[in-house]
Amino acid sequence: MQPLESVDERLQQAMKLVLLATLPGMLALFWLYGWGVLINLMLAGASALAAEAAVLQLRKRPLKPTLSDGSALVSATLLALALPPYCPWWLTVSAAAFAMVFGKHLYGGVGSNPFNPAMLGFALVMVAFPQQMTHWPASHGLNLTGGLHQVFGFAPTPDAWVGATALDSLRINKSLTMDELFSAHPAFGHFGGRGVEWVNLAFLAGGAFLLQRRVFSWHAPVGMLASLFIISLLCWNGSGSDSHGSPLFHLLTGASMLGAFFIVTEPVSGAKSPGARLLFGIGVGLLTYLIRTWGGYPDGVAFAVLLMNLCVPALERFVAARQQRMAS
Repeated sequence: MQPLESVDERLQQAMKLVLLATLPGMLALFWLYGWGVLINLMLAGASALAAEAAVLQLRKRPLKPTLSDGSALVSATLLALALPPYCPWWLTVSAAAFAMVFGKHLYGGVGSNPFNPAMLGFALVMVAFPQQMTHWPASHGLNLTGGLHQVFGFAPTPDAWVGATALDSLRINKSLTMDELFSAHPAFGHFGGRGVEWVNLAFLAGGAFLLQRRVFSWHAPVGMLASLFIISLLCWNGSGSDSHGSPLFHLLTGASMLGAFFIVTEPVSGAKSPGARLLFGIGVGLLTYLIRTWGGYPDGVAFAVLLMNLCVPALERFVAARQQRMAS
């Protein structure tokens, strides 16, 4: 058995690489939405570390080993990147604190959580505060002063500043064809959501970096993206007004690439064996499409991940039993 210090060092190194890999997507989001992205990141990071420190104090555990492993900062970063920029400060703080307390330490801390902490925090505020979670900027956002005023409630939302996302617009669309949406609707870009398609490509680049560094295996991300592509292809009915969007639209819109390379690859709440990881990713991709198309929420990545977290033990048993039958 390797010494504990070696395990801690490997965890810290992996967390540093994950944070580094989020930089392309982070910069793309900053270019698209402005200072709200950085405000979210600072609020979520500070809240997560504060909540984790408070829980460790209550549990009478040493602060430094856990706070310095980087896991809380990674969860906070992924949560902040998934939240709408310029959402109220209390929403970000609540989501980050809930993720740490109920998504991580309630089960014993890092290495024991059955659910993805970042997605658990996201799901809480999505269900509890749906109106605030749909306020996505329709432009390049506000300057730093305006962003701080918006986040901390010092100023009302500017007129014509908030708009529906491409996924939300497509879900409620009843009359316009896909060609009309892409040519006239401000939320649609070339292949997916306006600007969001470049954000997804940036997260794809970060994910490729993590794959190259072998931070995780290819099974879960490939499973998710392949199943999302296949089901959207099978359900795609062209450019009519009843279209659910092309495969490329679903891959480059919403949190597809963030989910594929930074969420479903979470090592604790996800599957462990390669076969189970592949099935886990396939399930997330299928559920994401179903929720996007027929569910009550425009993007279903968070709920898909949490539902598949529940299935991890069954997936592991299924893969183990299948391997045992093949070996016998």
